[in-house]
Amino acid sequence: MIQARVFEELCDNVGRENVFDNIEERVCYSFDATKEKHLPDLVIRPHTKEHVSTTISIANKYNIPICPRGAGTGLSGGAVPVKGGIVLDLKNMDKIIEINAKDLTVTVEPGVVTKDLQDEVARLRLFYPPEPGSAEFSTIGGNVAECTGGMTGMKYGVTRNYVLALEIVLPDGSIINTGRKTLRSVAGYDLTRFFVGSEGTLGVFTRITLKLLPLPEKIGTITSYFKNIDDALNTTDSILIKSHFLPRSLEFVDKTGIDAVRGFTKEEIPEGVEALLLIDVDGNEKSVVNDISKIEVLCKENKALKTLVAKTDDERKILWDTRRSISPSLFRIASMKFNDDICVPRSKVREVLKRVYELSKTYSIQVAAFGHIGEGHIHLNLIYDEGKAADLSVHKLISQILKEVVSIGGTITSEHGVGDTKSEFIGLELSPHEIEIMKELKKMFDPKGIMNPGKIFV
Repeated sequence: MIQARVFEELCDNVGRENVFDNIEERVCYSFDATKEKHLPDLVIRPHTKEHVSTTISIANKYNIPICPRGAGTGLSGGAVPVKGGIVLDLKNMDKIIEINAKDLTVTVEPGVVTKDLQDEVARLRLFYPPEPGSAEFSTIGGNVAECTGGMTGMKYGVTRNYVLALEIVLPDGSIINTGRKTLRSVAGYDLTRFFVGSEGTLGVFTRITLKLLPLPEKIGTITSYFKNIDDALNTTDSILIKSHFLPRSLEFVDKTGIDAVRGFTKEEIPEGVEALLLIDVDGNEKSVVNDISKIEVLCKENKALKTLVAKTDDERKILWDTRRSISPSLFRIASMKFNDDICVPRSKVREVLKRVYELSKTYSIQVAAFGHIGEGHIHLNLIYDEGKAADLSVHKLISQILKEVVSIGGTITSEHGVGDTKSEFIGLELSPHEIEIMKELKKMFDPKGIMNPGKIFV
């Protein structure tokens, strides 16, 4: 519980209108997309970097936990205040400060919504590639904190590949600037990279400079339906390895995901389908038409039951709405789901999926697999109805899956972050010595442990 004198000090410094202690506001900030709940003591909505700096300085003085928050769309508990304290809601810091078309850069505040940024730079025929499934809601600050991947990672990489410079408020309230607005800089240690993906445990971003690319002239989209997963995976091999295509996106959905989304969107999915691929290519008009034609042939050669090529933007949107609707549609099957974001070497995708389905039968927990299959990145959604027995089975199943994933060279998280939902499993992937180094770095920046405590490390 925050003392009255501390409350007054915060109000005096950031404005009473930006400090919220009523239960209604606090409950709204007690959870993220994981549905895990912990009640904060206060919510503060800063408008400036000075507000952020002052709030963190006061919190540091009185040893009050700080939990930075963007849109709350995270899937690892990163924005959940597990130790109470202050939730720092950055959504009001939502200015696009500068778009520099000549330098191919944009500078934003952390509360800018990803899709809003993409739409704004597209007006200048520029392109910000990282596109998480939550792009219409998630914020750039949250994306940088979690090092979000997304649909275009196959060709364009993830958030870390586009962050050039950061303005960061450290846990003592001081402000530093890392990186440069240049496309290359190797002066000193790469602190910018170090903070990207730090999940709010080292500081709070108040200004972010990102790299842009020229906007591709055209995007082509094709969906193929298959009677089994092997045919779909054979097709991805044909596209990437035999034919050497590099698609903008290469997405996969299994039978559980397909059945959940069937009738949920405008796409008419044939009966008997147990896997689908959704593929984007981009470039100039001629190359896109040519590539889509060749990919369509490859799909048919690999026993596709049906193939659809989007001829208009509306048709393209319908195909992508199906992919984006999978996660929410899974609640039609059961009331709870655990979203796992594993990544394995591409050559191990078939092996890990086979093992996941075997384990799901052993624990009687249904699993939906979908995701960025071209990168070996798979979202495993464990679907179940709430209850102690089910919770225990889900935990055991997750443990087994993650052990299998790490044993074949994969990672326990590829874009959602560790948060607190996977902190107990970090030792599967990182050695005790690596973890100790990370803890010492955390302690150096945050000796009092106020920044998003309870995340990443047990």
